[in-house]
Amino acid sequence: MKSAWTPASKLPNVGTTIFTVIGQLAEEHQALNLSQGAPNFACDPKLVDNAAQAMRAGHNQYAPMSGVPALREALALKTHQLYGAAYDPGSEITVVASASEGLYASISALVHPGDEVIYFEPSFDSYGPIVQLQGATPVAIKLSPVDFHIDWDEVAAAITPRTRMIIINSPHNPSGSAFTLEDINRLTALTRDSKIIVLSDEVYEHVVFDGAIHHSMARYPALAERSVIVSSFGKSYHVTGWRVGFTLAPAELTNEIRKVHQFMTFAADTPMQIAFAQALGDASSYLGLGEFYQKKRDLLAEALAGSRFELLPSAGSFFMLARFGAFSDESDSDFVLRLIRETRVATIPLSAFYTDGTDNRIIRLSFAKDDDTLREGARRLCAV
Repeated sequence: MKSAWTPASKLPNVGTTIFTVIGQLAEEHQALNLSQGAPNFACDPKLVDNAAQAMRAGHNQYAPMSGVPALREALALKTHQLYGAAYDPGSEITVVASASEGLYASISALVHPGDEVIYFEPSFDSYGPIVQLQGATPVAIKLSPVDFHIDWDEVAAAITPRTRMIIINSPHNPSGSAFTLEDINRLTALTRDSKIIVLSDEVYEHVVFDGAIHHSMARYPALAERSVIVSSFGKSYHVTGWRVGFTLAPAELTNEIRKVHQFMTFAADTPMQIAFAQALGDASSYLGLGEFYQKKRDLLAEALAGSRFELLPSAGSFFMLARFGAFSDESDSDFVLRLIRETRVATIPLSAFYTDGTDNRIIRLSFAKDDDTLREGARRLCAV
């Protein structure tokens, strides 16, 4: 049907995401999917049973706008036990319909037209567009192409009186890098005595490797008092399709976030919230994730040891980066398309995570897959 008019686009430079494009091509060529950060294995059957039991028990209507009380209380206990932070479940914890909604509601509530928001590229693809939709200016700072860590001197130079928010993501998608104590100290120093809000995307909080700790903003009072933490049950429980996340923030910030949340989705799915509340009662349901995914990281790395790719370190998350510039001068997008067609392995070009398309001839691999898929994917990539 032809439209009566062409609307003025609020996001004129945004098209279909690379994840959709690669997903369609992978399906067309029946390629192994090492591109998407979504597990291809089953979650704990008990989690499904608990959600189904909640449905049969009649918990099929709207949950409270801020989330099922039992889940918020379980989150408060978990956060205190892990990070030593006391968040009030009534006024400082909100259950949202996915971490993506948590990001949107937080930015929409706290960023105003004319503000500036600093974030780091390569980045999860929603940060910049959400900022733009508020009439604010996204300020992208590139991570080091060597180790994908933040140059804090560059951040200091980018801060202006209009800087309203700094968005961080650790463990980091897509690079797999993670914050160190030095990062915490520099961020604390830069934001001290300012009105800058830290939006901390911590969806991979439990996927940290090699004995390291997760440097949550909740650990550090000087940062916690100015931070919104967004996290995800989907990443922690292998159920990305359930779309339930949460935010932790001081009451003054939470109050504003809830004003937006109530008009976006009002409430996340009730049966899933009840199932997650029960799951959180067993700390082993999330405390073993680091070891679980580290084994998958190591399996993929060992299986690719004989390939021509240069694998970059992964300190956390579901992802590992691989350089291919030593044996191909193709763009990363062309290289990824060739991999799909010729080797039937789907990956993601790192340039897709930069607004200016920066191409360092690096691809992103996801190891959130069953072991057979990882072995077969590596076998095919070793033939490149």
